[in-house]
Amino acid sequence: MTAHADLQANSYEALSGPRLVFATGNTHKISEFHAILEPFLGDIPTGSIACLSDFSVPEPIEDGATFAENALIKARSLCNATGIPAVADDSGLCVKIMGGAPGIFSARWSGHHGDDQANLDLLLAQLCDVPDQLRQASFVCAAALVMPDGNEYVTHGEVHGVIIRKPRGSGGFGYDPIFVPEGFEVTSAELTPEQKNALSHRGRALRSLAPHVVDIFR
Repeated sequence: MTAHADLQANSYEALSGPRLVFATGNTHKISEFHAILEPFLGDIPTGSIACLSDFSVPEPIEDGATFAENALIKARSLCNATGIPAVADDSGLCVKIMGGAPGIFSARWSGHHGDDQANLDLLLAQLCDVPDQLRQASFVCAAALVMPDGNEYVTHGEVHGVIIRKPRGSGGFGYDPIFVPEGFEVTSAELTPEQKNALSHRGRALRSLAPHVVDIFR
């Protein structure tokens, strides 16, 4: 038996081991994943869901041209390394007047991956002369589930809104403090976690993926 097969037998097939792994070490995303999927998964054993930081595996290069391609790159890499079904998402902010940018480069728009404040500040500076009526944007997410047997599933979620001129709110992360969802007067960072999960692009993508995730625990 290969080392990969040993790992798969000791984790995926063992009731006490992880049955699903999230391809992220972002604690905000992990909390959202759990909250969004909990209504579908119900009462599952502790330790059944793991995350990237639970394994000593390298993070793949996200060189896809779309959110879906990058989500699949991450999920495939972690599934292949662990032998466990892997869920990954790739998401970002797409500003209409900027031709859809930052898009897949949202997390590293300022040149440093994961520097939320620098990314937000740079985007606001780039939009400083854009009138309010032209500040439409969308949060977009692709979620992918990759199975050890080779089956793959991809779903999408999208939320439309506008970019305001100054950050508001202390919740959420990323560009949430400058994004007002369509039909709301508050930013995503001013929503409660429950409101945000019900509305968000990630929530929509993961809820669409949930039926396939639930099958893993049956």
